[in-house]
Amino acid sequence: MEILHPRIEAYLATRAPHGDPILSEMEGRAEREEFPIVGPQVGRLLMLLARAIRARRIFEVGSGFGYSALWFAKALPRGGRVTLTEYSADHSRAARDYLSRAGQGPKARCLVGDGLELLRRARESFDLIFLDADKRQYPAAFRAGLPKLRAGGLFVADNLLWFGGVLDPRPDADTRGILEFTRLIHQTPGLLSRIVPLRDGVSVSLKLRYANTP
Repeated sequence: MEILHPRIEAYLATRAPHGDPILSEMEGRAEREEFPIVGPQVGRLLMLLARAIRARRIFEVGSGFGYSALWFAKALPRGGRVTLTEYSADHSRAARDYLSRAGQGPKARCLVGDGLELLRRARESFDLIFLDADKRQYPAAFRAGLPKLRAGGLFVADNLLWFGGVLDPRPDADTRGILEFTRLIHQTPGLLSRIVPLRDGVSVSLKLRYANTP
């Protein structure tokens, strides 16, 4: 199911072209390989959110070959860092290469492995956590990440509308993960959450104070 009419998508693309050759190269690769990326409209939103809260430390659960991370890196000040996590060592190497060629290499730390487990082991706090991995892991990633998010920080997740799958009366395991995550972000005290119906749905949750999952 197309959430946004293709003509509207095309219109938005013409209003604010990013003009970045590395991002364009990554978009071409994603199209050729049919590899899912957030796309330029969501990428610009991610950059805006990171700048709005003056983020310095960002953690991604699921990074692919670094497309969303490059948008985040462009928003970070000197000395800021985005931590990428990815199962595939090949994709992680590609991410390092893209970010380096874009002049953002010093802002990136690329880790290979299960993003959820790497998040659980992280000892620092973060200004923004971005979730775009196995949809079944969304609730567990939320529970693992929320204590590591500073007050005033953002928990952001992609695919919250799951191309209309959230309307299925008999949801599969991936969809159930998204539905449970959606319940958590709206019922957790100390969070202010909204799902933006852009592309496939992006949730944005502001941590107002110390929050525990219900």
